[in-house]
Amino acid sequence: MQQKKLAVAIAAAYGFVFTYAPEAQAQAAALAVAAISDTAANAVEAGAAADGTAAAGADVSQVIASVTVSTRRRNETSQSVPTTMSVLDSKALEDNRVYRVQDLQQLLPSTTVNYVHARQISFAVRGLGNNPASDGLEGSVGLYLDNVYLARPGMAAFDALDIQQLELLRGPQGTLFGKNTTAGVLNITTKQPTFRSENSASLSVGQEGYVQGKAVVSGAFSDTAAGRLSAYKTHEDGYITNLYNGSKVQGGDRSGVRGQVLLEPDNKLSARLIADYNVEDSNNGTLVFFNAGPSGKFLTQAAAVGAHPVTDPTLRQVNLDSGSHVDVHQGGVSGEVNWKLDNDYKFTSISAYRFWNFTPHNDDGLDVPILLNVGASARHRQFTQELRLATPLGRDVESVYGAYYYYQNLDNINFFVNGPLADKFNATPIGAWNNVVSNTYGHLRVNSYALFAQTIWHIDPKWDLTGGLRATYEDKLATVRRDAPVGPAVTGAALAVRTARYGAFDSGEVHLSNLSPSALLTLAYKVDSDVLAFGSISHGEKSGGINLSVPGAAGVSSLKVNNEKANNFELGIKSNLLERRAQVNASLFWNDVKGYQSNAFDRVSSTQYLTNAGTVRSRGVELDASLVVARGFTLGANGSFNDVKYKEYKNAPCPVEINATYCDLSGRAALVNAPRWIGNLNAAYAHAVADNAEAYGNINYAYRSSTYGTLDASEYARIPAYSLTNLSAGVKIKRGSTKWDLSLWAKNVFDKHYYTSLWNTSPAAYNSVIGTPRQLGVTARADF
Repeated sequence: MQQKKLAVAIAAAYGFVFTYAPEAQAQAAALAVAAISDTAANAVEAGAAADGTAAAGADVSQVIASVTVSTRRRNETSQSVPTTMSVLDSKALEDNRVYRVQDLQQLLPSTTVNYVHARQISFAVRGLGNNPASDGLEGSVGLYLDNVYLARPGMAAFDALDIQQLELLRGPQGTLFGKNTTAGVLNITTKQPTFRSENSASLSVGQEGYVQGKAVVSGAFSDTAAGRLSAYKTHEDGYITNLYNGSKVQGGDRSGVRGQVLLEPDNKLSARLIADYNVEDSNNGTLVFFNAGPSGKFLTQAAAVGAHPVTDPTLRQVNLDSGSHVDVHQGGVSGEVNWKLDNDYKFTSISAYRFWNFTPHNDDGLDVPILLNVGASARHRQFTQELRLATPLGRDVESVYGAYYYYQNLDNINFFVNGPLADKFNATPIGAWNNVVSNTYGHLRVNSYALFAQTIWHIDPKWDLTGGLRATYEDKLATVRRDAPVGPAVTGAALAVRTARYGAFDSGEVHLSNLSPSALLTLAYKVDSDVLAFGSISHGEKSGGINLSVPGAAGVSSLKVNNEKANNFELGIKSNLLERRAQVNASLFWNDVKGYQSNAFDRVSSTQYLTNAGTVRSRGVELDASLVVARGFTLGANGSFNDVKYKEYKNAPCPVEINATYCDLSGRAALVNAPRWIGNLNAAYAHAVADNAEAYGNINYAYRSSTYGTLDASEYARIPAYSLTNLSAGVKIKRGSTKWDLSLWAKNVFDKHYYTSLWNTSPAAYNSVIGTPRQLGVTARADF
């Protein structure tokens, strides 16, 4: 019977892909065959809680462990939650050497992390959410750290430190989470203080000058108080060579510390106080030339000023007289209080303050002084307050009611510092742009208020009905002011060109108010104790935003970006099979998004700006599976097929190969960095080799199909498909009270050259972010 359930579950998901996308049958077959397993990361997500429902006599070492989540603001096993989600625990992150958020896409289905540096980063789920470097709005995917919303995606750009687990929820969220989102939520939970002593230290050393040290100390102050202190420091030389001075770039230093106190005066009250601080001093953000488009204009301009760009991106080289630099300081404090009332109601309060300071330095990408410095610095402050009241568990109707407040204050400076060859490179009148400095000052203030509620009705032992509502009201005020340019005195044509490009501008106060509703309705059916089927309908809205940049010809009105609205339909199944030795989770989804918010490139000003990129449809299938083959041996796979395209986008920016003002992308699968196919395979094996000694090994394979790298959907800006393979092997030894772990690892084993994102950075040309080359290393860890 169990084998039949497994076959049916796999066939259902495989059959959908086969019917839905006949042009991709070969790839569908590969994913379907791999679907008897799940990533080692998701192997922890499984089963019912330790409630005795596992088959009698099953060896606990040969079943998939259950994992507890709190996505519905109550502790329950992930397999009992009728929501499409994936979970990664600390072991999965460590085994696969994933310590940066940009590498999470190698473990998660339907996920893309578009990364240049801490400001130009975005998280996308099911093809939705690639809108980086947008100070004027939030992301389509909500990021949370210990239940605290992170308003800027770059606030998650720190090394994974003392992580308990990551939960990725796909689809519109908002009826329980603090902020409303349209594509999903990434919930990061760190390990909390323990009342027993729990200490560890680790050191990793690898190629390209990689060194990372971590330390954790945790224990009790008294019977009612415990503390935890975690710290890390990472150094990387970089993996791109700058021919100008022989230095290495795309590396640097990162460090951070987190301190916590847990107070539990009795069994009804607990309070967790957290403070953290992270610093980055790096030359991340170094872009590599990708191509010069159909005209080759960029190369002609470079030759005219005596520049020598590296035109072969596979060499992993640049030629920069200045280069990139990123300086980031961020941190915050938060307090979470949980109080169980006498009537078994639970009251929760989460208060938090966070800051994020980002200062970049970028040049023109050439070895001559054209553009000496360009970029946008940001100073972000936020305060959040969340209040929740949960009814007692075990009743026919269980509810959570909440209120949420979010305040943001952000200031940024967009700056240009031109060199003496700016006019010659751009063919502008002499004196127009040479040695000109221009600064634009943006300010944004946000007040956001929300009321939300979610209720679960246990109709009978097999049927549950979940409904949720949320109302969010946001008031935004922004100003954009560009000072008159500073530079040598000019007249005539040169002055006219300078004024057109860098002339003074003052938007005055720009106001934007939005009411954004969210709703959820889910019907779940327990086929039996091991199989849960569900269907859901949800509506999510993300509030509009304001461009913190000087507008084009459309004027001040174009600074405003309208709401992003999503209607999502989903069918899913979660199953534990073969006496809990196998797990198969699958989902079908269809999400229509109106007013999709994205980034576009203005060819005239060579700047990025926000826009509502028409109506988007995202539909497809996701599969998450795992199999315990034998004691200590787990196979895993997850994958997604996503048919995402513009239903209507008639005024899209044109690619460089088309000479027109606007182009029509309606009906085209042309979204930025939205691969149709994503697949991740994993194998993990551990075996006792002696008393108190265990050997282990892990293999991870990740595949992503080709996709467009920029909003204009140019064939010259297409990211090729690529796959990566990572390996690790080690031994764990216990000596007294100390556990030692020594491992060897290899990332990108076959040294694949690949691109993670593309950017319009010069007229009719594209630059790229290239992935890390093969890296070998060793890690030593002690737990004591």
